[in-house]
Amino acid sequence: MGPVANEPPGTDAGEPPLRGVDLARRALEEARAAAKASGKAVGQGRASRGSLRPRRRRRGWSGPGPDERDPQPLGSLVSSLSKQRGWSGHVSEGTVMGSWARVVGEDIASHAQPTTLREGVLHVSAESTAWATQLRMMQSQILARIAAAVGNGVVKELRITGPTAPSWRKGERHIRGRGPRDTYG
Repeated sequence: MGPVANEPPGTDAGEPPLRGVDLARRALEEARAAAKASGKAVGQGRASRGSLRPRRRRRGWSGPGPDERDPQPLGSLVSSLSKQRGWSGHVSEGTVMGSWARVVGEDIASHAQPTTLREGVLHVSAESTAWATQLRMMQSQILARIAAAVGNGVVKELRITGPTAPSWRKGERHIRGRGPRDTYG
């Protein structure tokens, strides 16, 4: 008996009509059988056309743990870059100068400021002679705080000075000595 007029081709009258995936699967099987009968390779994909772009190997997901492909904090990137380039000493010196208030505390920072840092010697200028004396007594504690903040060996010595006194030496011609003694009286 032949196919009924309203049934899709390839179905028997006793079977329910094919729909969706089953219909597509049957059409693919028939096309493969026809291609095989004509001598073509079946199931090999696109053999005639080469790959238009190279295949990239997928590396997989990084997962919930940290991975080198994850975004990195800027501080750690700058730190690793400075170590690679040999800038770590300069960065540490800049940290001492730039973060003085954080390193030594707000109380000390409000009365003394760092001026220069050369060859491990930090010059600090105090606002009064009393503060300069107090900082000289606290010198070992200040050095320990600096070492804890930026590392050992960055600051080896502190030179603390008070405010500068007025100079009586004016001009290019001057006489060595104690200065003007009897001019005030």
